[in-house]
Amino acid sequence: MKPVCLIIGAGAGIGGNVGKRFAAAGYHVVLCRRSDEEGLQAMVRDIEAAGGSASGRLLNAATEDSIEECVAAVEAEHGPIEVALYNLGAQIGNRSLEETSYKAFELGWRLGTFGLFRLASVLCPLMAQRCKGSILVTSATAAVRGNAGQHSHAAAMGGRRMLCQTLNAQYASQGVHVAHILVDGAVDAPDTLGKMLGAEAFQALRDAPDYNLMQPSEMAETYFHIAHQHRSAWTHELDLRAHSDVAWWNHA
Repeated sequence: MKPVCLIIGAGAGIGGNVGKRFAAAGYHVVLCRRSDEEGLQAMVRDIEAAGGSASGRLLNAATEDSIEECVAAVEAEHGPIEVALYNLGAQIGNRSLEETSYKAFELGWRLGTFGLFRLASVLCPLMAQRCKGSILVTSATAAVRGNAGQHSHAAAMGGRRMLCQTLNAQYASQGVHVAHILVDGAVDAPDTLGKMLGAEAFQALRDAPDYNLMQPSEMAETYFHIAHQHRSAWTHELDLRAHSDVAWWNHA
């Protein structure tokens, strides 16, 4: 039986590329995303065409019991989850306080923080029973720097970061490795950043000679490495950015 890697938030950027990397190493990868069944199955076919093993599931993480039922189904169908990636974004755009509705703020929290809590609630005890497992959590600059217009996103990502710390405090000694991966820059992801900016602006960013988008296939190597670190040298938090970006702590 192949080891299992569950990816919640499997788009064409980080999630899909992490899936490809783990599949290439012999994992069965379960790709989960909220919508676009056709795109989901295309990613599955790409992995299988490269000799890997994968399956796809549509998952609305904001729906009650959806994450919990997904974990139970994956463990029953494919075996114990050895690695899980929580890769859901919680960005609702740049909005002033007056433009941020209660509903929008709460949605950011549900996707950014509560969803991870729900995943951990069902998966951490299982991993602890087996004395092994890794939960990789994609995060954002907003987890460490709250800018104007980012009330929902910063609150959600800040909560995500602190939750990773509390999970480590309880479960690291039981063999569960939780890593908070802070993405401090723009990622070459057509179905997230591309949709947010629009096709023309996104392509201009791709073509700019003085700026490098972060390449998700290269980022996936870091995710894979973290999941396979020896427990005597675990990374619990790191940040990633392109060489041309100014680090979050050096911004004015």
